[in-house]
Amino acid sequence: MTNLDLFEIKKSFQRDGTLICFAGPFSHSIIEELGNAVRRYLETEQVGKASMMDVFSIFIEQTQNVRNYAVAKAAAGDANPDFSHGIVVIGKSAAHYLISAGNLVETGDVGECIALIEHLRTLDKAALKALYKERLRIAPTAGKSGAGLGLIDMARKSALPLEYHLRRMDDRYSFFSVRATI
Repeated sequence: MTNLDLFEIKKSFQRDGTLICFAGPFSHSIIEELGNAVRRYLETEQVGKASMMDVFSIFIEQTQNVRNYAVAKAAAGDANPDFSHGIVVIGKSAAHYLISAGNLVETGDVGECIALIEHLRTLDKAALKALYKERLRIAPTAGKSGAGLGLIDMARKSALPLEYHLRRMDDRYSFFSVRATI
């Protein structure tokens, strides 16, 4: 770590509306501690209870998605430690909170997720609620974690359609990120 200018990083965060940022391995205990910090921060900012719960639950969903992906890859025999390293950022624009998370993925693993997000982007609030209820009734498929319930719930809570970005790193890996707006 050479020439680290924390003042410039702080100015950049302030300019971009970044409130909280964590980059590193997403273990269960780190998610729990960050969750406590997020909750305390939002309470200090006197965010409305409904918005606070939405920001908090989306933060938890996104960080658990990063962790669960790493756990699933490890169970499948891929011990790439970079899978557990992600980033989560909570920011504020004039009217909204923005919750973003990203992590390294195998490019071939995200097609289904992107297709679901694209589908969710076309649905209104009533259709999202109906889809959520429908997926709740479906028995989980072996090897799957929940029929996309987390993404559907994030889309339900988000004031704007979910956003995603896939940045290709090489022939095998990409960095996948998702943003929800509250």
